[in-house]
Amino acid sequence: MTNKLNKIALVTGGSRGLGKDSALQLAKRGFDIIITYQSKKEYAAQVVNEIETLGAKAFALSLDISTTAGFEHFKNEVQSILDTHFDGNKLDALVNNAGVGFNAKFDVTTEEQLDAMTNIHFKGPYFLTQKLLPLLKDGSSVVNTSSGLARFSFPGYSAYGAMKAAIDSLSRYQALELGSRKIRVNSVAPGAIATDFSGGSVRDNSAINQMISSQTALGRVGLPDDIGSVVAFLCSDDSKWINAQRIEVSGGFNI
Repeated sequence: MTNKLNKIALVTGGSRGLGKDSALQLAKRGFDIIITYQSKKEYAAQVVNEIETLGAKAFALSLDISTTAGFEHFKNEVQSILDTHFDGNKLDALVNNAGVGFNAKFDVTTEEQLDAMTNIHFKGPYFLTQKLLPLLKDGSSVVNTSSGLARFSFPGYSAYGAMKAAIDSLSRYQALELGSRKIRVNSVAPGAIATDFSGGSVRDNSAINQMISSQTALGRVGLPDDIGSVVAFLCSDDSKWINAQRIEVSGGFNI
């Protein structure tokens, strides 16, 4: 009976890293979860199992965020899950998390590389959210994943950081235009997090880890649950008056 009262969240890139932790944190708050994965189906299955262990419903769908070609099919898959398992209910939250890291100096970044960053980190979330609007409940929450690199700068991140700055701007425009439906839109900007993102450099390279820790007010690098708990908060009614905000979650890095 309790599951019928659960809210429903869709988390892209939920098979690992920050997306996985966001999905788990949402499940702990009483959400049922749909996650997406691109290639690691076995990882997604493990996350589904963990969510179900927490007492929530969980589903995993394949999605390539880098191309809009599959978005219509994906929307139909989500609709089918909503119809079959949730009596036609709609999504209460959408977390646009899927993405990949990229590092190349500005003077050698190619057009193809910039196009890839645009497709994955801006065009994908832009049109996926647009496609899923009919499945979003009035009063729902959209959380877009930005990055601390949209505020501070490191060599090699011009393409990645610029796309995340675009996401911050997009979030404000979405909040403005979707406000008539009481849909809130915010962006979460993680600092350096110890995951396998970008080859796990923050987690596995002690020199990088120490450098970031030394420049962070709280004296350490971030962990996945530092981010997932904030995402879950923004998807919940506890944040009902937070809208059109960029929330950096970096422990006070480079302040």
